[in-house]
This record gives sequence, C-alpha cells and structure tokens, in this order.
Amino acid sequence: MNKKYLPSALIMYLNYFIHGVGCSILGQAVIKEALAAAWGVEAMAITAISAALGLGRLIALPFAGPLSDKLGRRISTAIGSASYAVYLIGLAFAFSAGQNGGYQIAYVCAIIGGISNSFLDTGIYPAVAEIISSAPGVATMGIKFFIAIAQMLLPFVLGVAVTTTATGMVSYNPLFIGCGIIYAVLFVLIFLFPLPDSEQKAEGKSEGLIASLKHTNFSFESIAMIVIGFTCTGTFQLWLNCAQNFAKENAGWANPSIMQTYYSAGTLMALVVTSLLTRKIKDVRFILVYPVICLVTLVAVLIGHSQTLMIAGAFIIGWAGAGGLLQIVSSVCNMLFPKIKGTVTALVMIASSLCNYTILTAASKMAPSHVMIMNIVLTAIGVLLGLFVNARYAKMVSLAESDE
Repeated sequence: MNKKYLPSALIMYLNYFIHGVGCSILGQAVIKEALAAAWGVEAMAITAISAALGLGRLIALPFAGPLSDKLGRRISTAIGSASYAVYLIGLAFAFSAGQNGGYQIAYVCAIIGGISNSFLDTGIYPAVAEIISSAPGVATMGIKFFIAIAQMLLPFVLGVAVTTTATGMVSYNPLFIGCGIIYAVLFVLIFLFPLPDSEQKAEGKSEGLIASLKHTNFSFESIAMIVIGFTCTGTFQLWLNCAQNFAKENAGWANPSIMQTYYSAGTLMALVVTSLLTRKIKDVRFILVYPVICLVTLVAVLIGHSQTLMIAGAFIIGWAGAGGLLQIVSSVCNMLFPKIKGTVTALVMIASSLCNYTILTAASKMAPSHVMIMNIVLTAIGVLLGLFVNARYAKMVSLAESDE
C-alpha cells in the first residue's frame, strides 16, 4: 500500500465510525423515549424512522453505484458525507420542532440518511479496496470493525451527550449535532487527500441491473439466496432496533442501552473468529448454522424474560446475526452463480434494504413482544432456506463448475 494514501484510508474509515453511531442511534431505547416524548408518539413508532433509512437505500441503489464508477470514489464519498450530515443535524431540528412536524422532518431526514449510506458504500468499499489492493478482504473487514467499535462505545457516549431542555425534556441533540459536524469536516477532508482513482473514470458502459434481469434465468436456489438476504437482515435489524424496548417491558430493565455494547462485542468477535473458521469450513454451512443459533437464542429470550438472557442474546445475535452473515451470503452467491453473480448479489442487497424498510415499518406498529415473535418466524424461514441451499450445495457446485 502506498503510504501517501494512509490519511485517505483513515478518513474513509472515520466515515464508517460515525456511521456506526448514525445507523444504530434510533435503536437506543433512551433516545426513542426522548424523541417519542418530543413528537407525542409511542416509542415503538420511532422504529418507522429507522425503516426510512432502508427506504433511502432502496431509492439510491439503482444509481449510486454507476455514479461512483462514472464520477469517482471521491465524489461518491463526498455526497455520502454531506447527506449524512444533513440527516444527523436534521434529527436535531426535528427534535426541536416537537409536535409541529418534527416526526415528519425526521422521516425525510432518515430517507436522506439512507441515500447517503448507499453513496458511502459505493464510494468507500471500492476505494479502500483500491488503497489496500494487496488485501482487499482486510480492507472491507476494517469497515465493519470501525462500525462495531462505534456501536460498542455508543452507550457510554449517551450518558455524556444527554441534556435537558428549558421545558425539562431529555434531549440528545448534542450527539446528533456533534456527529453531523464531524461528517461536515470529513466532507472537506475527502477533497484534500489523494485517492488511487482521483483521475480515473469508468471506461465503457457496464450493463445495468434492469438490463441484466431481462436475460437472466433464475433457479430455485438463486431465489432462495436472495430471500436469505431478506431474512438474515431482518434477524439483526429487528434486534438492533427493538430488543431494548423488549428488555424494558419484559425484563424490567430501566436502561438497557448497555445491550448495544454486548451486541457490538459479538460482532467484533465474529469478524475475527468467522474469518478463521471459513478457512476450514465451507461458507455455505454458516448460512444454516448461524440462523439456527439466532433462532434458538430468540426463542430463549422470548421465554426467559431476564436481563442475563438479554445480555447473552445481544452478544449472540451480534455474532451470528450481524457478524458478516450477509457478506457470506454474497460470497456464496459469487461462487455458486458465476454467470449471474453480479445480478444475484445486487438482488441480495436490494432484498436486504427492502427488509430494512418493510420489516421495521411493520415493527413500528407492534408491541415489542410481538416484534420478537415476528423475528423468530422470519429467522425460522431463513433456517429452512439455509437447509434447502445446503442440501442442494453439491449439485450447485457441480453446475457452477460446468458453467465456467
């Protein structure tokens, strides 16, 4: 790696460090309660704002990637940083607006936040892979590492960032505004340091997703993989955004924010352990084993109603649900469907974003215990699909090899 790109890599990773706060901030029970009080809604209704992040990703998915290839990684990352600043600072304005349109302002800002996430993904993932070209897998793992570290620290930051307004309401605006300002600074810094593709533009015209779908023949197995992208996202997104509310109502836990730290610790552990295990165990096995672990954990949490089980559940779901399972699904797609790997992988990510929007929107209208049951059903579907793919694995590998 050229040392002149080190500052650029750090800026890229810092974007995802703050993103680790931004993507999980609305899942914190104490923040939900503060926002719900300001907007005059139920705490679970804040989950719909989290769902809007998924809607924003869906909106941006068709054009964020092509724009990154055409305009370069710098512009794509800059768009992501600027719009993320709008999302976070917009949340502060939405809180201050109270019941005078605050909820609606936050929803629009969250859509912008989802759009920014797509641009950060399409700008930073290839950029860090280009910077650390000798180890692109390590470069990508670094992104998840920075996200997990931020999420682990978030519960401790909440205690420092909380303030009280003149009317006596609890406010986390300093956190929203502070993170937004950091993104504004990162927006400026991205233009000051070199990137490998700073003078490069994509040559030629690559086929778009819609065009490729017109002549793609899907098998039952490829459809199963796409649906697994939906189910595995639902497992960790429902936990991340709703488990703390479940802990408050069913385990008598007044402030369960520390669950976020155990969840992130599980994710960090998975990044290391899973990467080692995949050297000896086929990736496709994790598509079955990890959802089974999540299913057993969710059932135990639903039945147990204890703080100890909630802590254990947070760690296990962070490990088996959020510790790279979606990335493993994409990896298996690339191996099993060589002729349509780009199309299937894109559809897996679309299914993931669609889940984020639809499932969280539904959860916002449900009681926490009902959300937990929905998560169990969704994860059970993922287990059945994982079993089907594993049962068909040998034949799928043989077909993939014959296609090459």
